[in-house]
Amino acid sequence: MTNDTPSADMAGRARMLGFTRDYWMLNSIEMFERLAYYLVRSVVAIYIMQADETHGLHFTAAQKGTIYSLWFVFQSLLPTFTGGFADRYGYKKMLTLAITLNVAGYIMMGTLTSYAGFSAAIIVLATGSAFFKPSLQGSLAHNVSDKNSSLGWGIFYWVVNIGAFIGPLLANWLRFDFGWQAVFFTSAGFMALNYFMLFTFRDFESGADKTDGPVKVFLRTIKNLSDLRLVAWLLIMSCFWLMMYTLWDLQPNFLTDWNDSGDVAAFIRSIPFAPAGWVIETERGIMVPQELLMNLNAAMIVIFMVPVSWFVRKLKTLESMIIGMGMATVGVLVAGFTNVGFVFLAGVVGFSLGEMLTGPKKNEYLGLISPPGKKGQYLGYVNIPVGIGGLVGSKLQGFVYGNWGEKAVLAQKYLATEVPGAGGWDGELASLDAASGVVRPDAFARLMEVTNLDAMAATDLLWNHYSPQYAVWIPFACIGVAAIIALVAFARAARNWGNMNA
Repeated sequence: MTNDTPSADMAGRARMLGFTRDYWMLNSIEMFERLAYYLVRSVVAIYIMQADETHGLHFTAAQKGTIYSLWFVFQSLLPTFTGGFADRYGYKKMLTLAITLNVAGYIMMGTLTSYAGFSAAIIVLATGSAFFKPSLQGSLAHNVSDKNSSLGWGIFYWVVNIGAFIGPLLANWLRFDFGWQAVFFTSAGFMALNYFMLFTFRDFESGADKTDGPVKVFLRTIKNLSDLRLVAWLLIMSCFWLMMYTLWDLQPNFLTDWNDSGDVAAFIRSIPFAPAGWVIETERGIMVPQELLMNLNAAMIVIFMVPVSWFVRKLKTLESMIIGMGMATVGVLVAGFTNVGFVFLAGVVGFSLGEMLTGPKKNEYLGLISPPGKKGQYLGYVNIPVGIGGLVGSKLQGFVYGNWGEKAVLAQKYLATEVPGAGGWDGELASLDAASGVVRPDAFARLMEVTNLDAMAATDLLWNHYSPQYAVWIPFACIGVAAIIALVAFARAARNWGNMNA
């Protein structure tokens, strides 16, 4: 059922630029939450596993995959159930709980360095996000109607990416000038600002039955997932977000290992007054930190999200998602197959345009088809594709990159199989240290020493010998193509389902 006309509660609220003032306050809260999140998320992959990061944790790709899987399970699958609780117990109450857990999680990430401790920090942070997402988005869904839904969710996605754009810039400055703890503690501070923002708007009545206990809310959530059409859509979108989150979560390491962004660095240096931290000296020469290269994604969304939302406002949500998924898949392949800075950025342009056509539409679609009193619950379901895609994708990333993509591991393989006197490696990662004669963090330096090559030449040697770009990115792009084909079939079938043809 759709929300074609404003409710009495909505009609009585002050309005700004066609939306309620509460809508803008909710967007502000989301911006601070996303600023804190992306400040950490844009660089934490480097902190967790990058072999040559002096002050990092040096976990393996498999361990990073497990950590990210936990992150997705709690952050994106748990909202399947927390959405119903937001409807039942009130959006602002659940937001208060969420903010508290987020602040605690960031502080724990900055202080705990063991595998178990850091994993626990991720669980606390992700649980907070699980309560935050449906509480805020459920409230937001009550502040838009059919007539302004596309623009409303587009603006929301735009505001999200203001935080996503600023976060990596701050992370770049904080981690190089003040260290990793400053990154995590600053995120905790930004998240804590939302305590004050909670006083700026009135809670919205969800329309849900307030007499239900927690068990009944949980059972009703499960019951609504018995609609096989809804489940099919969620699984299709899971495949798409598996591909997209692989790009976001694996590219930081892939870029740091392989990409030669010297061309982009030279361009940045030619810009008057460009911040010095936007280029860094590495053993392969002057490069651009990966978080800044990836940040073109957020910058494009900040610039183009609202115009794109207006341009596609008359497209059905399913049609927009199909087009967006196709563009994003092409962008992922372009960005993944190259080790040249500007070519990578061209790929970023492609998948960013695809994301703008797909990301906000998934929220809009579930908001439009949700029954009365179940906005938070259905907006909780929107996280299922991200959760399943991220859970499965993170484990696949750990396996694929740990075996065929990480430069340090490939350096060990080369030492174990290709240099004079090598031999005897049994093909198992667990025996690579012994077979190569060097531990993973020191493997690339050892390769340069043995081959008498500099860092750039040694990187090119491994790139040309092992072709990590194809081994890593082709499997995930195939999953994206399968999602597109499945969504085309779903959209055709939905023409016969009045309540699903949005």
